This record gives sequence, C-alpha cells and structure tokens, in this order.
Amino acid sequence: MTVRPYVPFEDRRLHTPAEPVTAVTETVRMIWDDMIETMDAMPGVGLAAPQIGIMLRLAVVDASDKRGQAVRMANPEILHASGQMRSHDEASPNLPGVSALIERPRAVTVRFLNDRGETEERDFVGLWATSVQHQIDHLNGRTYLDHLSPLRRKMLIAKSKKLMRR
Repeated sequence: MTVRPYVPFEDRRLHTPAEPVTAVTETVRMIWDDMIETMDAMPGVGLAAPQIGIMLRLAVVDASDKRGQAVRMANPEILHASGQMRSHDEASPNLPGVSALIERPRAVTVRFLNDRGETEERDFVGLWATSVQHQIDHLNGRTYLDHLSPLRRKMLIAKSKKLMRR
C-alpha cells in the first residue's frame, strides 16, 4: 500500500466527473488500499479517487472511532436523503488550511458496488453520511466549496493559497 499525493485544487480533475467503474478488479482493490492508506495518513474520514488524480468513481469512508472500518465503494449513488439536516465543518487535503460549515442531509441511503463486486445498499448517518456525500460530490466534479457563495469560495481559496506560500 502507498500513500498517494493529492492533486492541487486548481487541477481540472477535481472539477470533472469521474468515470464509472465497470468491474471490481484486483487493480480497483489495490487503488482502494492506497486510498485508505492515504486517508489514514491525512487523517480524514473519507477520500474519493479524483482527489489523488484517479478518474474513477471510487471512494472510501471511515468515520469510526477506531480505524479499520473503511467502507469501499464503487459507483456510489444516493437513493434517499433524510429531510433532517446536519451541519459539519468540512475540509479537503486538496485545499489545505481552510474549512467551511456545510449543511447536508443527516442520513442517506447509498447504493454501490462493494469490495466483492456486489451491489450493496447501506444507510449512513451523522459523520458517515456527511463524508459519503462529500465523496460523491468529488466523484461528480464538485467540492464542498461549491456549496458556498462565490464570495466565500473565493476568500477560502485565496486564504489557502496564502497559507501554502508560507
């Protein structure tokens, strides 16, 4: 397993929808392993393949108190979202040093291909749900900044760039 580098926020791949996974292969499993290693090194609670420059609809999420509970997802799609909302301070290693309070549904039901290549439907609640939605945004070429006003987005990008120059 390898910790992979993150692509910078300006990279087109972060703003482009990822390609569907046609089958869960050994290569896909190896990418997931690297993604988990990279996520744990962050440390974070989720990672989407485009964040490390791989343009496939792959994501991993682990919002457990103790690590080692990562859910591996290919082609995740939200089937249902709760009407109750939850706010969480979200960030991304692709835009270091900044974060923003984002409101998302508190619970979601997601369908995806699991690590055995089987279609699975699973309910996610709380931080798990927030992370899954954040990763699906990445797979759709969006970031958490796309949930903000243009002015707030511009301010956070400028702040991150300033911090990275130091």
